[in-house]
This record gives sequence, structure tokens and C-alpha cells, in this order.
Amino acid sequence: MRATYRVLGLLIAIGVVLQAAFIAIAQFQILHDTDKGILYDKNTENWAQIAHSVLGTIIIPLLAIVMLIVSFFAKIPGGAKWAGIVIGLIVLQVVLAFLGFAAPVAGSLHAFNAFAIAGVASVAARKARDVETAAPAAPVETPTGA
Repeated sequence: MRATYRVLGLLIAIGVVLQAAFIAIAQFQILHDTDKGILYDKNTENWAQIAHSVLGTIIIPLLAIVMLIVSFFAKIPGGAKWAGIVIGLIVLQVVLAFLGFAAPVAGSLHAFNAFAIAGVASVAARKARDVETAAPAAPVETPTGA
């Protein structure tokens, strides 16, 4: 279970990095297309925007929920706390995304919070790794009456 927890944390962090790549691709695609005369409006989407949305609203939240469930069985000190923080940051991320449509400046907070999600998920994964690699305690020798 510890390995599963660790992998989930890493997948969340990697997912955040992929989201950043997808939204950058989307923006550059829009710039590329508008230079060629293609018009974009509020209903226009491209594959990278869709990938960013699906990853951020479905896949990463599901991974975080599974991570929280696994945390109760993984026996990692503070594991549930770190998984809970990841979920809290993801909820905040969705709220900031919706606020970004109303107030584009909030989009910068959406980006900063993404870094927090990646960082906290990485810390959670490292906590699991540290528990996995901790040396087992040396057996206690009892004196024998010889």
C-alpha cells in the first residue's frame, strides 16, 4: 500500500506538469491559428485545452481521492494528512479556475496553486518512500543467564 500511495503522489505531480504543458500548447496553438486567420471565440476549444480540463477536473481529482483512501491502509506517518492537503488544494484549484473566467488575474493564483499541488503531492510521495526505505530496527538482545 505504501508503494501505491507513493505512485499516486507522483502521478498527481506529473499530472500537474502535464497540465502546464497542455495549457501552454493550447495557448501557442491559438496564437498560431490566429496568425493564419482562424478566429477563436468562447466556444472554440482545441485538443490541448480539452486535455488540460479532463486531466484537471477528472483524472487528478480521482487520483487524489484514491490516494486518500489508500492513505488509511498504507501506515505512513501523516499520510492521510498529506493526502487531505492534496485534495484541499485540488478543490481550491477548481474554484480558482472558475474565478479565473470572471477575473483573469485569478488565473495567476490558479497557476501558483498548481505548483503547490505538485509540491505537496511530491512531499507525500517522499514520505512514503522514506517509510519504505527506513532501516528496520535492530533486534533487541536479551541477556542470557549463563
